[in-house]
Order: sequence, then structure tokens, then C-alpha cells
Amino acid sequence: MKLHNNTIRGVHTALQAIFEEGQYADKVIERTLKSNPKWGAKDRSFIAETTYEMVRWWRLINHLSPSSNYWDLFGTYWIMQGHALPDWEEFERLHPEKIKAKYEATTDPGLLESIPEWLQKLGSKELGEKWEPEIHALNEEAEVVLRVNTLKTTRERLKNRLAEDGINTYIVKGYPDALILEERQNVFRHPAFKEGLFEVQDASSQLVAAALAVEPGMRVIDACAGAGGKSLHLAALMENKGKVISMDVEEWKLQQAKLRARRNGVSIFEPKVIEGTKTIKRLKESADRLLLDVPCSGLGVLRRNPDTKWKLSPESIEKVQQTQQEILQTYPSMLKKGGQMVYATCSILPSENELQVKKFLESEAGKDFELIEDKKVLAQESGFDGFYIARLRKK
Repeated sequence: MKLHNNTIRGVHTALQAIFEEGQYADKVIERTLKSNPKWGAKDRSFIAETTYEMVRWWRLINHLSPSSNYWDLFGTYWIMQGHALPDWEEFERLHPEKIKAKYEATTDPGLLESIPEWLQKLGSKELGEKWEPEIHALNEEAEVVLRVNTLKTTRERLKNRLAEDGINTYIVKGYPDALILEERQNVFRHPAFKEGLFEVQDASSQLVAAALAVEPGMRVIDACAGAGGKSLHLAALMENKGKVISMDVEEWKLQQAKLRARRNGVSIFEPKVIEGTKTIKRLKESADRLLLDVPCSGLGVLRRNPDTKWKLSPESIEKVQQTQQEILQTYPSMLKKGGQMVYATCSILPSENELQVKKFLESEAGKDFELIEDKKVLAQESGFDGFYIARLRKK
């Protein structure tokens, strides 16, 4: 593959914004690609994929590189990928044999999987022998999964329509609304997306709304809705009959959800900003179903957000666990007696998952609840994101 100086500089600019300014990788890449309209599809793809992969393997690349100079780091990554470097002065400090020898001599599992040392210790402590294969699976590139909007089309119809435009997809058993792309590509530009026929949503994430066992005509609260992906799925499962109240502390996220609902043809969507405990109290015992897709470490979605591992810290995980328990202590009051709720995270850590549910059930706030079932979704077993989904009933 031929390298171009200006696209490598694009990668450098993106990496600087991610690691030196602490910006989010997806936003940085989006902005970087917009900065040069002359870049073609191949250039854009090279910049996006290279940036993501270098972020993913950042600790290992730095370990193998002779310096922290961005040209050395890129060159080291390129050698790791099995490519030969061009004869440029920018790469004159690099010796492929030395880098390969150092790579082969590296045995530390945290280094080889390119994760912070503290995270390696925490993962081993919490998941035991399942940690190594799990972090390995989370370092693989994520597949692009679509969720078919059943309010507007069927999976078969969408599959055929995309195939007509050269976008081939396949079906996986156990995920009734999912289509997986055979090849990575930008589907957001496709007319079918603009018509609201699908959303991009990982297969594991699609299990969350399904676990709530909603029915048409129900009053459902999605209490940590964010940009509304799961609210839209709930509305589709309810055949657009009833009410989905999407709540979040961030108003801008709900505005985004509103636009998505319009595109999806969802009319039962009602956004509501959480302005404190009063908002929760006003909705006491008003919901047939309650979804708590709580803030979490995001360790289950490292494949699509590799920069997360460099932004996390033991303190941030502790803080998010406090938030999770606070939500569990207050939000379930919105559920009617006999109603069901789902507690979900995109984390693989028991301390954010089953141990949080156990703590809630043993507390005063949880004494009227019982656990119906829970599901631990690991990337190594499912091939998709890591998730935790617990279904509880209010007695």
C-alpha cells in the first residue's frame, strides 16, 4: 500500500487532539476528515482506520517505538502491521528488525493487549480466567450492525434493498432485528438511512430493549435515554402504540433523540429532561416498564471506542459505580406495582453489574423487587459488544 505524506499528517493531527487535548476519537476523526475536502474515499478510510487502530494499540506502539515522535510512532505501527516503510527521511530512525525483535520479546499481557496496567489488574481480579480472552476479543475491530426499523420495513426488504446498491449483509440467529455488514462502509449516506429504515446499533445493545418485554399500548420510561437509540427500538417493539418517555439529564442528547424519532416515524416519543429528584417524584408509580441503561465504564464497547481505556481511571470507575447505585436507589420508584424493569450496562465488570443489582435488592429501596433473570454478554462468546442485562419485577 502506497503511503502519502498528507494523510499521515492527518493521522498525526488526530492523535494529537486525542492524546494531548483529551478529545473523543470519533469527534476528532469526524472533524479531521471535514478539514480537507480534497481527500478521496480511500484517503478518508485510511485516516479513520489508522487513527482508530493506533489509539487501540497506543501503549504497545509506544513501548516498541524508539521515541514518542509521531513519525516514529506511525512507522512502528506500520511495521507492526507487516508493511514495509518507504525510503523517507521521516522514517530514517526506524529499524524494522529491532522493532520486530522487541515485539517478539514482549511477554507482559497488559502490554501485548495494549491496556493500562491498573486495568489489567482490575480485569484479572474481577473476571479471572475469562479476562484474557475477553480483552483480546475487545481489541478486535467491531462489525457494523444495523437495527432494522420494523415500523417502516422488514429485515428481508431492507437486506434486498441494500444489496441492490452493493451493500451486502448477513443475519445472525437470536437477533431478530439485526443485519450485519459484510464489509465496513459508511451507511449514513444511504437513502435508506435518511428514510429512517434503520439505525446503526450493535447486536448486544439490541438485546436490551427486547429484554423489557414491552407490549403495544404500554407506558414505558427510558430513564437514561441519551440520544435515544433504545427508546426508538422500544417504540418499534410497541408498534408505535402507547408512550415512551425518554429521560436524561442532558437536554442536547434528547434534542438529538427527537430528530431521530422523527426520521424513524416514531410518534409515541416524549422527551423529558431530569431536573432533579422532583422530576422522578412526579412520575411515581406511573410506568408499566422501566429501562435503566445506566452510565458505566464502557469497557464492553472498547472495540468501537478504543480511546475509552486511556480516559478511564480507577477513580472514574468508582465514581460511575456510585452513580449507578444512586440511580437504582431512586429511579425504580417510577415503576408501577407488578411492572418490570431492566438494569443494563455496556460493561463487563461484575462490580458494575450483578453486584450492583445484589446491593440494590438488599437495600430498603429494593425490598419490593425480585430478579427474574440476568444475562452477561461477553464479546469472546457473542462476537459482539460486552453487555449486562438484568430483568427485575416490582412485587
